[in-house]
Amino acid sequence: MTERQPYRVVARHPGFELRRYPAHLVAEVRAEGSFESAGSAAFRPLARYLSGANRSRRAVPVAAPATPQLAGSERIAMTAPVLQEEGDRPGSWLVRFVMPAGFTPATLPEPTDPLVTTREIPAQLAAAMRFSGRWTARTFERRATALGRAVTAAGLRPTGAVRYARFDPPWRPWFLRRNEVVLPVAE
Repeated sequence: MTERQPYRVVARHPGFELRRYPAHLVAEVRAEGSFESAGSAAFRPLARYLSGANRSRRAVPVAAPATPQLAGSERIAMTAPVLQEEGDRPGSWLVRFVMPAGFTPATLPEPTDPLVTTREIPAQLAAAMRFSGRWTARTFERRATALGRAVTAAGLRPTGAVRYARFDPPWRPWFLRRNEVVLPVAE
């Protein structure tokens, strides 16, 4: 079973849920290209990071009186969703894996690939719209536009970029895939 990013539903509005997300750690890659190609290109280095392309910061127990040594690398469990949002320039995307809840900034393994960075995302209030379907730019853009309109109609103010969330593996039939668009909003 894949761990899912936790959140608490604060309110339900027509077309979306208002959620409170706790602070969490992510591994991310900046990728260039189309929506679809950036997601695919970023997935490989992120998957390698989870598979052990990292320098573990966890101590390995050893016999006394020696001091603990740092481990080599560590496998990290996959979590859902995989997040993607527009970068700071056209054709640039940030693709993120949410790290399992048991990690802290001090224990999260350091990536060995310079394309992969890790950081903490602060707690935030966000509107989320869930849907099923294909992972295409057009599908996500249409939902993002609808979410933005619904958020404004509810009297809320967006405060950041929309995130596109994919919960399922690519071999799941498209009509069964869980997807979301998530938009941070002001407190």
